[in-house]
Amino acid sequence: MNVSADTVLGALVVLAGTGLIAAGARWTGRAARPIAPRRARAHAWRAYVRAVNRSAELALTTARHTAGRGEPAIVTVEDVVRLAEERFGYEEVDRAHAAAALRAVYEREGCAADTVTDAWECGCP
Repeated sequence: MNVSADTVLGALVVLAGTGLIAAGARWTGRAARPIAPRRARAHAWRAYVRAVNRSAELALTTARHTAGRGEPAIVTVEDVVRLAEERFGYEEVDRAHAAAALRAVYEREGCAADTVTDAWECGCP
């Protein structure tokens, strides 16, 4: 029996593929963990924080682009809340969270020279 190396290699590839398909069919769904309420809440919270932070960045960027030459950009907490509701679909955004996100973006971007905000005066902790 004269078998070439290509034939043996092809047979090994087919057997390995068949084995992987059989293993995948046998263990379907075991790799993904079931939904746990605690993990779902943690994921929802991270998504909310990410959306509010992104809303603060968008509000700041929009205010900077719409401000005239030599005028300060004016960003309010209400702008952040409105963007989070309109762009990310949140029905209720806490003003304290929006103010905290706006303060963080304001400080990170170094906006003290050209931007005015009410993030510190909104009565939020």
